[in-house]
Amino acid sequence: MERSDYIFGIRAVIEAIEAGKEIDKILIKKDLNGELANELFDLIKSHRLYAKRVPIEKLNKITRKNHQGVIAIMSAVTYHSLEHLVPQLYEDGVLPFVVVLDGITDVRNFGAIARTCECAGADAVVIPMHNSVSVSGDAMKTSAGALHHLPVCRERSLVGAIRFLKDNGYQIVAASEKANINYTQADYLTPVAIVMGAEDTGISEEVLKLCDTFVSIPQFGHIGSLNVSVAAGVMMYEVVRQRLDSDMEVI
Repeated sequence: MERSDYIFGIRAVIEAIEAGKEIDKILIKKDLNGELANELFDLIKSHRLYAKRVPIEKLNKITRKNHQGVIAIMSAVTYHSLEHLVPQLYEDGVLPFVVVLDGITDVRNFGAIARTCECAGADAVVIPMHNSVSVSGDAMKTSAGALHHLPVCRERSLVGAIRFLKDNGYQIVAASEKANINYTQADYLTPVAIVMGAEDTGISEEVLKLCDTFVSIPQFGHIGSLNVSVAAGVMMYEVVRQRLDSDMEVI
């Protein structure tokens, strides 16, 4: 089935990058090389874009037209940068509240989380460039339009992003089933980043090492874990509850 959210061909992709088009990822045939390909590689590196080497069969599934071994999948939104967003939030006088997603790959969970983020007044959702869902048309649909309004920061390094947040005064709160602190006992009346991990693997070790507080949501059933979008919603609305109870500005 043909898609409409992509550009194919080496020169066409180069021109899209140079024109500042918002590109989600670039798929490149494994053995692609040559002078024009090297020009593309240099642009990918200088613009810090996500590119992945793939078998030609994967490219052919997207289009049977002459893609020349390169297809750029376009993003449904313009991604933001934490480096620019964080100072702006302080300048705007808000009490920052962001949600960081580590290893979330299911588009429906991502869309549901984004929808709750927008409703709860979160200032942004942060995702990594690799091993993560991105803002696709399906994510837009699942979010019920929330992703049109919620800033999404797509960072090359999630570890670097969290270090940046810590350096700028954020408390990093990790939701973990192994934590001994009830999620309601944490203090969310400071600049805060809530970190949610994938349902199967949880938060990665390198990210966990940077977190300041570890909390869990009580569970009394037999299946062992909540859906990550539900757990994220519980966490976010505890932030809302505490800030409303303290008469703080939620949004």
